[in-house]
Amino acid sequence: MGEEYQPLPRPVGRHAVFVRHRLQSPRVAQSAYIAPNAVLCGDVTIGPHSRVLFGAVITAEGGPVDIGAHCVIMENAVVRGVARHPTRLGDHVLVGPHASLTGCVVEGDTRIATGAVVFNGARIGVGAEIDFHAVVHVNTVVPAGTAVPMGWFAGGDPAELVAPSDQDRIRELMGPLDYAGTVFGVGGTDTPMQDIARRYARALALHNRDVVLLPSQRDLLTHEPEEEGGGRHRNSASAEVTVDQRFL
Repeated sequence: MGEEYQPLPRPVGRHAVFVRHRLQSPRVAQSAYIAPNAVLCGDVTIGPHSRVLFGAVITAEGGPVDIGAHCVIMENAVVRGVARHPTRLGDHVLVGPHASLTGCVVEGDTRIATGAVVFNGARIGVGAEIDFHAVVHVNTVVPAGTAVPMGWFAGGDPAELVAPSDQDRIRELMGPLDYAGTVFGVGGTDTPMQDIARRYARALALHNRDVVLLPSQRDLLTHEPEEEGGGRHRNSASAEVTVDQRFL
């Protein structure tokens, strides 16, 4: 009898865009689904049974993105990790279409609805809900079980919830939270936009060295616990991935 060979694992997200960025490549659980026109860029980990739908972008811009088990990132959502604020989604998180999450922690069992925005340094407690087009400002902590209503503003630690009509109170809350320093790394609000744009452009220039990975070059997570959270899915062997020196 001839030797028996184990079938190769099916490629996950075969027609999606996987990008090596800053020498880091996405890692995806075998049981996950990545839609054909979704983008995973850099130090991104997708946990078991999670789904990344059409047009979604998950990008590690200097900070990792860890997504846990049974998460759904819906159409055209953006999830971004940044240098001072990695992004971590625990298990059972639903991110709605056109939502934007940057440099935040979502502890788990949470719905972030269509068009909601969660900024750098924010933390969303277990079971909290962020409704349609709500905003969670920088360095804000939304306690477990809290619901941020449709279109409302959440700011502070713990978060104060403010109706969109109360612009004076929103401005009062925003000041001490230091949006400019947290997001742009600049002091105060008087930094010219030219300086801010140049700062961003310099950082984003590293994408000139990106490599779009073929299916055969992609990393699968070698261990798939059924119910563990996003921060525990990182593959310790990923540091051994060979880097093509031509693209450095």
